[in-house]
Amino acid sequence: MSRITDRRPVLGRFDRRRLRDGALAALVPVAACGVALAGLTTWVGTGRAGGPAHIEVAGGRVLLPSAGVPETAAFFDITNDGGSPDTLVRVTARGVSGEVTLSRHRMRQQNTAYRSEIGSVPVAAGARLAMAPSGVDLTVPTPSRGWRPGELVSFTLEFRRGGPVKAVAVVVRPGAVSFE
Repeated sequence: MSRITDRRPVLGRFDRRRLRDGALAALVPVAACGVALAGLTTWVGTGRAGGPAHIEVAGGRVLLPSAGVPETAAFFDITNDGGSPDTLVRVTARGVSGEVTLSRHRMRQQNTAYRSEIGSVPVAAGARLAMAPSGVDLTVPTPSRGWRPGELVSFTLEFRRGGPVKAVAVVVRPGAVSFE
């Protein structure tokens, strides 16, 4: 029996050391989780985590088409100051007989330009999309009655998450407005 008694103090010291080492080993992941939770709480508190897209459309311009040309281009400034990305998927215009299409300006090897129809345009969270003749724009059929400079054209831009956004564009002469 004396042997068992002799080993007790050794086991007691060993158990305290294991307990201390185990507590230190557990402290590292607990501290990491605490830091991560504090960061996520701050992110949510600022309204950026999982917030919906908040789309604003402004600066609408439609280029006055040349006589006999069946289509022209329209441009908008789109801002998404929400916490999630969104995508422009469709555009309609009041008073035009055809379909408004999303287009992108492309260049060929021979330094000639052409428009390429695209299905959608992403708008990142916290970003701005400025449509321009050298990038993304809208191809709009011209109405049979034509447009005059200064006339207002109503558009509805439809976003995948944000839904429809109504906007107005003013008809301007080509070259009368800067796209920078």
